[in-house]
Amino acid sequence: MNLLSLLTQGDMLLRLVSLVLLVMSVFSWVVILYKAVLLHVAQRDLALCQTCLLQATDWRQAQAQWRDSDRWQLFPALMAAVHDRAAGALAASAAAEDQLTRRLREALHEVRARLQWGHDGLATIGATAPFVGLLGTVWGIFHALTSLAGAGQYTLDKVAQPVGEALVMTAAGLAVAIPAVMAYNLLGRRLARLDSTLEGLAFDLRAMAQGSADGVAHGLR
Repeated sequence: MNLLSLLTQGDMLLRLVSLVLLVMSVFSWVVILYKAVLLHVAQRDLALCQTCLLQATDWRQAQAQWRDSDRWQLFPALMAAVHDRAAGALAASAAAEDQLTRRLREALHEVRARLQWGHDGLATIGATAPFVGLLGTVWGIFHALTSLAGAGQYTLDKVAQPVGEALVMTAAGLAVAIPAVMAYNLLGRRLARLDSTLEGLAFDLRAMAQGSADGVAHGLR
């Protein structure tokens, strides 16, 4: 008996465990590759947005350069927060500074939600995949020993082979979990650095908007 026969001859639960591990593996690698590219682009474009904001001579120029720098449209909400107003709404009764702070806070939440997409999924896969694999191993061993008992064969070599093959399910669970955990930690550190930079950029936007009657008072778009 080999691993392929273990899966093809196994019952529905063993096949289900194998399918779940496969889906977990595919999902985790899709998230890992996507987020690696996303965070690389975000880090590059965020630095360009900071530069254009500091070098622009007015808000109109800053907006134009911001759009050109933000190629994946990850941060438009931050620039829009400087100029959008809650006209006619209850929020419009608040002080201008408080309105600006609220809009920037909401924009930060929007950007963070996009950058953090899939991160919780990696944590979930890293925590549960070993146990899913262990379930497959336990059930595989039970299934193999039940078959051997029915055949009346109890020699060591007859028991060791199916039990050893069933243990592959635990290895499969670990093979799914380890990349997910490593990516969660590595990408988490990059997210933390980006988050710190985002907060600094939002603070700069708030300070410039409050000090510039050109941008906020006239609401350039």
